[in-house]
This record gives sequence, structure tokens and C-alpha cells, in this order.
Amino acid sequence: MENILEVTHLTKRFGSLVAVDDVSFSVAPGEVLGLVGQNGAGKSTTFKMILKFLRPDTGTILTAGQPITTEFFDQLGYLPEERGLYLDMTIQDQVEYFAHLHGCKPAVTARRLPEWLERLAVKGDAKTKVKDLSKGNQQKVQLITALIHQPRLVILDEPFSGLDPVNVQLLIKVVLELKEQGTAIIFSSHNMKNVTAVSDKLLMLVNGRCRLYGSIAAIRNRYERKELYLEGVNGNDYPGVIARRNDGLGEVLTFDSQEHAEAAIAMVRNDERLQGFRLLEPTLDDIFAWEVKADE
Repeated sequence: MENILEVTHLTKRFGSLVAVDDVSFSVAPGEVLGLVGQNGAGKSTTFKMILKFLRPDTGTILTAGQPITTEFFDQLGYLPEERGLYLDMTIQDQVEYFAHLHGCKPAVTARRLPEWLERLAVKGDAKTKVKDLSKGNQQKVQLITALIHQPRLVILDEPFSGLDPVNVQLLIKVVLELKEQGTAIIFSSHNMKNVTAVSDKLLMLVNGRCRLYGSIAAIRNRYERKELYLEGVNGNDYPGVIARRNDGLGEVLTFDSQEHAEAAIAMVRNDERLQGFRLLEPTLDDIFAWEVKADE
């Protein structure tokens, strides 16, 4: 299966600042790529080069092995980090306007809009003016404008920003449904829990450079498992423990190495009080913090 998008050796400079430095990645139909990085890491700049808002200094951006053409953008949906809607327009007029820019006829948009309003639980109907909506509902309308024309590739820049937990789950559900339908999706987020929930692959940028790229499972496997969960046993002193916390049911011990964590398992395995144990995988938050610190 050909990649919908293939980015190779992408670089962008602004004077002496290298905003994006030799970045490569791809996304295939039905695949979700999570793009993460600290503020100023190059995420939005990368999106703007894909969208041809900025011209890269070096590198190529291809779709199905060919250079991107104007027609390709009719098959692309984009939710910018800086939201922007026409507040005096109704939801329907707003959505029809953006859909028309992608070649979607008003009659088709009007037919699809009620379903999207229901899927995203928008508090209003098609004739509600955008200015009469809450900020959260305005954001959902902007998301509809990015999806109403049924794009093959969707780019979402910080889509979870400003949404409450209920609406975050609604958006995650929509992303997973689009994935099942074969849509390729790239999104950026600072919330690693959301990245884990929807992403097949992760691209981590640190100061414009690709620090990590691949499946989340493969990335996690690069790191030691230094946290040990124990249930039913506590109070022992194990070599290498640098922190401990209670999670309500058991205790989580953090070691200075996986070797010390495994040694503790060997010590406690035959204790009759032991009700359960497991080595915990590092979270994406942990990995992100380690990689940013390593670059300082």
C-alpha cells in the first residue's frame, strides 16, 4: 500500500535558526501518526510545509510517490492550532463555505452536516450562529470544517486543546472511526495519554530534529523498565530504590535500573503475602522528559 504522505529529509531555516532539521516520516491509509515535541520543536512549521504555507529549504514531500499538486488539497483536511471562524455566520454557512473550497457541493454538505453535529454533540443546530456557541463548541465546528469533505489525509494541530474530558473522548472516538475508514491522520498534542490512545506511530521532535520515530511499542521497548508494582508486600528495602509511591491497591517502586527491579522480583517472588507484581512500561511522558533533558 502506497503512503498517502511521505516526507524525506525536510529542513527549514529562519535566518540562523534551524526550525526543522532533516526530518523524515510517512503515513499510510488508515494510519495515525502522533507528532509530539516541546513548544518550538518544529511541529507547526512541519505542518505548514506540508500545506505549502512555507517552502522547505531542502527535502521532498510526496503523495503516492508523486509531488503534491493543487488537486491533492481537495483531499486534505486541516485543523490549525490557531482557530479561526467567521463568528457572524451560521454553522451551516460556515461549514458550506470551507467545504466549497475543497470542491464539496452545498447540497452534499447540508446532507452530511446533521450527522456531524450529532457525532460531536454540538450544542446548537445548523442555523445557530457561531458567535452564540461556547468556545468548545466553536472548536467542534472548526473540526467539522476539516472533515466534512471526507478527506483522505487529515492534519490536526493540537486538536485536544481547550476540550473537557468528555469532548476529548468524543474526538478520540471520531479519530478512531476515521482510521477504520482508511483515513490517514497526523496530529500534534502535548497530552501523551491522548497520543497513546489513538496513535499507531510516534514522531518526537526535539529542537527541530527527529529524536524518536516508530511504533509506540517499539519506542517503549528501547527503554528500561525501572518501575515495579507490588501488591500485598511493602516495607522492604530493595537495592536501587530511588522512589516509591502508593497507588491505592499496591506500591510502585522506582529503581535506578531494570537490573535492580528484576532483582527485587527475585527477592519477593516466594513471599506468601505477595498478591501480584509486574514491571511497568515507561510512559510516553517519561520518555518525552528523558529525551528533552538529554538534549539540554
